[in-house]
Amino acid sequence: MNEPFETSLEKYAELAVREGMNVQPGQRVFVRATRGEPDLAHRVARAAYRAGASLVDVLWEDDALDLIRVQEATCESLDLWSDAYARAFNGAAERNDAFLLIHAPDSELFAKVDAARADAFRKARLRAVRAMLQSQSRNEFQWSVCRVPNAEWAARVYPDAENAREKLWDAIFEMCRVNTSDPNAAWRAHTATLRKRSIALTAKQYDALHYKSPVTDFTLGLPRGHIWFGGSSTTPRGITFSANIPTEEVFTLPHRERADGYVTMTRPLSINGVLIQNFSLTFENGRITRVDASNGQDVLKKLIASDEGAARLGEVALVPASNPIARMNTIFYDGLYDENAASHIAIGRAYRFTLQGGTQMSDEKFRAAGGNDSIIHEDTMLGSGEMDIDGICEDGTREPVMRAGEWAFEV
Repeated sequence: MNEPFETSLEKYAELAVREGMNVQPGQRVFVRATRGEPDLAHRVARAAYRAGASLVDVLWEDDALDLIRVQEATCESLDLWSDAYARAFNGAAERNDAFLLIHAPDSELFAKVDAARADAFRKARLRAVRAMLQSQSRNEFQWSVCRVPNAEWAARVYPDAENAREKLWDAIFEMCRVNTSDPNAAWRAHTATLRKRSIALTAKQYDALHYKSPVTDFTLGLPRGHIWFGGSSTTPRGITFSANIPTEEVFTLPHRERADGYVTMTRPLSINGVLIQNFSLTFENGRITRVDASNGQDVLKKLIASDEGAARLGEVALVPASNPIARMNTIFYDGLYDENAASHIAIGRAYRFTLQGGTQMSDEKFRAAGGNDSIIHEDTMLGSGEMDIDGICEDGTREPVMRAGEWAFEV
């Protein structure tokens, strides 16, 4: 379906407002956007007001200023963060605003900067918005994330294309089902299928998952009372929203102390503007004990040393290898798209809503039940067309969950 770019962009904005955030009449909306790519934020604001938003508050970020700070500020000052920035994020979360996090990725922003400086900058930002992140892990407000292409990102994804940015926009519209006659209806039908899959997996209550491929042999325990999610989530006030646009995953939390074996990642990971490629992780008793990477190994080691929970896992997600994003056969160098192209595990913070009663638990009880907490949450992709996954029941029997990267059961 070919249509003018402006029409597709309007549909993308409407999808973010209506299906992503699901803005309610009278609700405030908080948007993080990139100063260099304002068009989507402007259209989101218009769509949000049409949906009844009382106020759309846009916080503009600037990658160029971030790079200047990491390059020029004193090392000691990199632990600081803007009070206004922290108040904006944490205050919006406390009010239960609807959040939209728009980003224009540059996977090599900090590639030529000392890794320790970039790491200090990253951790300062995360500490500043810790209250928001804790609320987000409980789904206390609607939130969604989406992307806009900038020239740097587009050139990274399509280095030989003269019209790289246009090509990336086309890919985004396709992945998000914007190029259908009714994107909102297509989105709802898709997320309904993901919810059916998540309901079936929750009912199984597997004790563990076993991953096996030519480059991976990994057993991941699941806590009792884990809940699989897919497609959409619901706030305590009963408002349904879609956190990721696009999404192809069903996910839950693993047990923080029950990960053993080795995994080889099938897609790169960008951390602090440094691309981590060809990397593997080894686990013992839930903890990462070894990291190997062809490049960016030091950056990855710093990531898993961010805090006590950063060397453990907070999410496990299953994605069929034949999904529409994977079929594009493209590395997008961005977690939102690459994680939805392959099954993955996330280092760091677990989402508390993925454990029965988890949103009401104290930190101590959540940890005792197997949940992990950290300032970080980084998805790492291990899925492929060669991956088999078994569900291990409490009595030790096994059931096929995935074979050759595809679902092995019907819903």
